[in-house]
Formats: sequence, C-alpha cells, structure tokens
Amino acid sequence: MMSTSKNSSETSKGRDVFHLPPSDPELISKIPRILPHERVFPIQIGSELFKLSGASLSSDAPSYFSQYFQCQIKKAEENGEDISTAIRTLYIDRDPITFRDISLHLQGYHVSPRDGTHFVRLFADAQFYTLPKLMSQLYEESIFISIGHREFQIPRDIFTGPGNSPNFFSLGFGVFFSSRDEIFPGLERENLIRPPSIMPPSVPNRSADTFYELLHLLRGYPVHIRDEEHRASLLRDCRYFNFKGIEQKLIPHHINYNLARRRYEITLRLEDILKSGISIATDVMTPTGSGEAVSGWVNYMRPYEDDKHHELILEIGSENTKLHLNIMRAEFFGQVKIRVARLFEVIATKLNLPPTTQPLGLLMASGGAGSQPATPGNTPLSEDLVRVIIDPETHIVLDGKTYNNYTEGEEVTVAMSTTSSMGHGGGQDSPLSSIGGYFGPSRKRRRIDLSSHTSDEWIVRTGQWRLRIQGSRNGKSAIECVLVAVKIDAYSNEQARNAQRGFLKG
Repeated sequence: MMSTSKNSSETSKGRDVFHLPPSDPELISKIPRILPHERVFPIQIGSELFKLSGASLSSDAPSYFSQYFQCQIKKAEENGEDISTAIRTLYIDRDPITFRDISLHLQGYHVSPRDGTHFVRLFADAQFYTLPKLMSQLYEESIFISIGHREFQIPRDIFTGPGNSPNFFSLGFGVFFSSRDEIFPGLERENLIRPPSIMPPSVPNRSADTFYELLHLLRGYPVHIRDEEHRASLLRDCRYFNFKGIEQKLIPHHINYNLARRRYEITLRLEDILKSGISIATDVMTPTGSGEAVSGWVNYMRPYEDDKHHELILEIGSENTKLHLNIMRAEFFGQVKIRVARLFEVIATKLNLPPTTQPLGLLMASGGAGSQPATPGNTPLSEDLVRVIIDPETHIVLDGKTYNNYTEGEEVTVAMSTTSSMGHGGGQDSPLSSIGGYFGPSRKRRRIDLSSHTSDEWIVRTGQWRLRIQGSRNGKSAIECVLVAVKIDAYSNEQARNAQRGFLKG
C-alpha cells in the first residue's frame, strides 16, 4: 500500500508539471464581434459545403466572407426578417481542397504550406478572400522554389548575412509573394472575378546539387571544394543568385602573415578584385634602403568577409603579360589590359587623383570618359607599358627551370619599415606598428642580372605582383604605381612554350 501511495504521489507531481491552460471565455471574446459568434454561416466552395461559425469568420476579418454576411444581416434587420431564414449560402467557384486548409486556419489551427503548389494556392485564395492574418502569415513563410526540378524550402532569415541580400529570391520571388502594397501586381481587385493562375516559382536551368551546397554555406557550414571546376560552378551560381557575401568566401585567395616583411598578405586574382576593397597603406621608411621615396603599398580587404586590410599580392595569368626586360616594363593584352587600367583608375581615386589624364575639353568632345580606351596610359599612375621591378627575392621559373642569376652588390644598411593607413582602411596589425622604422645589420645586397639573357622579352604565364606607390621619375604625375614581382612563371621562346604542351586525351 505504501508503495502504491508513493507512486501515486510521484504521478501527481508529474501531472503538476504538465498542465493545460484553463478554458477561459475571455480567449473567445477577444475575437471581434464582426459577425454573431453563435450563428453558423454556410459557404459553398466548388462542390463542397462548409459551415463556419461567426466566431471563426470573425477571427480573420474584415474579409470577403464577413462583408458578405454582414450585408445580409443588415438587410434582414432593415426588412424586419428573421436572420436565420434570411442568410443565404455564399457560393464561390474555387477549389474545396484548398479551402479545407483555410477553414482550419479560421477555426484557429496553424496551417503551413506543404510545397510550392500548395503555397501558391493558399496565397492566391488568401488574397482573393482578403484574409489579413493568413496573408500576413504567408508573407513570413519560407520561400518555396524549384531549382533544377528539385523542390527547396528556404527560410527567409537565411539571407540575413552581409552581402547576401538583396538577391534573386528577395527581388524575383518578391514580385508576387513579398509585397503587401498590391494584391496582384498589375491587376485591379474591383473587377477581379477570380485570382490569376500562379505557377510555383522555378529555376529549371540551374543545378540543384550546386544550389544545395550554396544553401549549406548560407547556413554557416563549410563546403569542401573538390577542384577548380567545382569552385567555378559554385561561383557561377553565386553570381546568378547574387550571393555576394558567399562569393567572397569562395573566390581563390590566400591570407598569411609574412614574417620577413612583418605584415599580413592576401593573394588574389586580378579578375576577383572589387574597388570597394582597395586601400593604400603608407610606409614610414623605404624597406629596400634604396633611397627612393616610397609612398606605400596597395592593400585589399574582401568586402563582407574580412575585418582588416592586407597587403595585396595580385595574380595575373592567362599568358596576357609580356615583360620588356631592356626597359623593365610590362605590356598587357586583352581583358587583362582593361582590368589593370580599371584597377589603376580606382587606385588613383583612392589617392585623390583624377581617374584619367585626358584634358576635360578633349574628353567631353570625344564622348566622355566612357569612350576612352581602357589602358594604363590613360590613368595618372602609369604609361601604357607599366613599370616593373624584379628583386633578388623574386622567384622566377623561366622555360620550366628555376632562374638563378644573382650578383653581389654594394654593402647597405637595411631599413625595416612600419606601415600606417591612408585612404579607406589599410591599417596593418604588425608587431612593429607602435615602433618607428629601425635599421637592421649591414649586409651585401644581391642584384638580379638579366643582361646575360639572350631574349629581351618574356611571356608571363602567371605572375604575382605587389603594387607599390612611389614617387615618379619624369612621369605624367608626381607618383606612379609600380608592379613589384613576387613570383613569375615565364618563357622566353616558342620552343619553351611548346615543350610544356600536352597531347589531347581520348
């Protein structure tokens, strides 16, 4: 008996934890008395008859239903008729299956769309019946869309990350499903007999697998990049859907701390540079000890992704660079020439220089700045052939072999430098940021000897360059932008290029 009593006591305690709310008449009375709560109103939807109480119809009102039955009650009262006999059945030629869910909503149940087809039908009928609460609920629902013939349910708050909104969904999906201003864009409700036919949104020409991986990234999970083809497909769809924040995560890049230079570096391809990420960092002293007045270095911070600027190492590939060793200048071709010119224009703007050197009168007469050819020579920072510097620290692969041809120069005292910011951002978190420039030990300075090479021109397959801003020597302006070589893969003759060709497979 004692054991039974104990179990009974424990059960009672358990019941105290899980209790139902009391049946409060005030909860029902909070529904506005638009229609008499106790009366039943008949609604014929298609071939099915629904009978809903006045409380249910008043719970989401004013609506098409409440206004219809209000008019009947008012007319009966004016004519002195019995309301019970005066109320007529409302007939609407719509889908009864969809209205079953709407009737559940009116009765107080939460109704969620099951798929894209169900969503657009609920949405169209909620708009047609002007049910304000249901419409408000559907505005906050997930986005239902078919990508590559696969259904996706996308929570709207997944796009809250920086750079990922506005996007394809918030703009395209919102034409019909995100604006409360217009019931059906382009249509007038007064003359609308029935809502227009709405197809579930779909994007059949994109890959469902790729989009699934982008959703994985948007949720904050990492995605393993299998190869460059995989990366290219992710980036292609990122740009299609306008996920700018995710795009900056996916672009090829490398960030590291260079202990020899005491600064952070970021390596990026030329085609991935955005003007909003560029800044200029000024040097306190010349790092090479050559006596030249170095103004600074171009830095970069990936928009939406990085929280500080790093010294930029620019990668230029596609065999669109020719080095003229006799004058130490680089010539660019094709799209690379246009991109380098655009980059120099942005750098000039950051330095408060005019983006072009053309006289204003001549510029306007020729159709404005947009009509000028995109070439580095039209910017104040360079000639058409951009000045380059190849240091002894530059790693060179020439004709498939590492190029080593250095000579010992004069003894110099090397001045180490610290960096300060200039323009937009550009600060470096260097361990020496709180100390001025200091002098290191004297050493023999190496020089790279290019005079013994038979060819005066190299074709650069891929090159990595720092961008140095320094005083100009008899240039078009007081400063110029110089490309300082970090790593070069080049060939000097056609035979060397042909040696690295491969035969087609298959």
